[in-house]
Amino acid sequence: MNVPYIPNLSHCGIFCRDLVVMKRFYTGVFDMQETDRGIGGTFRYELVFLSGRDDQHHQLVLAGGRAADAPSTVMQLSFKVKTIDHLREARRRALSLGATKMRGLNHGNALSIYCMDPEDNTVEVYLDTPWYVSQPHGDPLDLDEADEAIWAQTERVVRSDPSFMPAEEWAARFARRSEALRAASN
Repeated sequence: MNVPYIPNLSHCGIFCRDLVVMKRFYTGVFDMQETDRGIGGTFRYELVFLSGRDDQHHQLVLAGGRAADAPSTVMQLSFKVKTIDHLREARRRALSLGATKMRGLNHGNALSIYCMDPEDNTVEVYLDTPWYVSQPHGDPLDLDEADEAIWAQTERVVRSDPSFMPAEEWAARFARRSEALRAASN
């Protein structure tokens, strides 16, 4: 059987100043567990492996060794949830565990909150919508509004965008492009 080559980004690692604080943040906000810990053989730092899934040993690796004055080089770490209430819960947990600069953005294809973790790395928590609009796209998102109002406003905005289409249509187009690229490379 010929299995197509389709890499899947599965985890990332970040350098940290304080592994205790950072572990508390990511386990507390995202219900992750420590799966392993130790000093790396090639990366001579203390490594803490975290996962929220039983089918994935680690989704996030926290590495000690970030200098006290070293800025973050993380553009963003993104976590996907299933409901608007989950966004609200992530916001509540993150703020209680030291997150700063909390803000909501409606991307049309996703509803997102963004914040800075305790070491100033940008964290996004999002859920997909059933629609596509070209990115970047960002309108304010007020999670204090009722779910129905958020969904109605989102649909109104995306349908007025010239790039609008249902997410299923975008996915089908992507699949056709991917298949054409695979065929052309064979």
